[in-house]
Amino acid sequence: MKALFETPSTPLVPVAGEVDGFPVHRIFCVGRNYAAHAAEMGAEVDREAPFYFTKPASAVVMAGATVPYPPGTSNLHYEMELVVAIGKPAFRVNSADAMQAVYGYACGLDMTRRDLQNVAKEKGRPWDFAKAFENSAILGTISKAEDVAPIVDQRITLSVGGETRQDAVLSDMVWSVPEIISHLSGYYHLQPGDLIYTGTPSGVGAVVTGDELHGTIEGLEPVSLILGPAE
Repeated sequence: MKALFETPSTPLVPVAGEVDGFPVHRIFCVGRNYAAHAAEMGAEVDREAPFYFTKPASAVVMAGATVPYPPGTSNLHYEMELVVAIGKPAFRVNSADAMQAVYGYACGLDMTRRDLQNVAKEKGRPWDFAKAFENSAILGTISKAEDVAPIVDQRITLSVGGETRQDAVLSDMVWSVPEIISHLSGYYHLQPGDLIYTGTPSGVGAVVTGDELHGTIEGLEPVSLILGPAE
């Protein structure tokens, strides 16, 4: 059977030291994984289990891009995050074995239409309009896990126009990388190509057309973004 029309190709993310790219399958995002960020959003961390939202693979934009200010919002926020790239199948794995599924890590930006998210929260609706839109998953070059230090307490930062807005350490995460993979694999057959955005520290805020964002995590390739005019 042939397709009726052409569909967008799978996003390929650059990998440090490799010619071939990492094909993105799915994107899972952990919500409220830093207590200070949850507090600044007027929420509390659910310490019984992590929770998630998703973004489509088509939301991926490579670091260094200029993207238009998105439609339907007047309050676009940045959220700087550690991204875990899955390289092996994982289903119902325990925390001790979870890291075997990790291919590598990257810096990422979870762009959020905060005004739409606030409305969704007030009405008890899903966050899709706020999170799963075009150009909302910015991703830096992936570093293979074997080439970087174990994820423990590396510094994570985000600056806008050279001014630091977010500054924390990865050990501030409520749920660690192996705990997240173990928990998520109890509900999904995780596959090579899946990405997990692990949550953002406090300090999130609005950005406008012309802003230049720069995010770093010690030992990883940085992520950057320029916001262009709205379409």
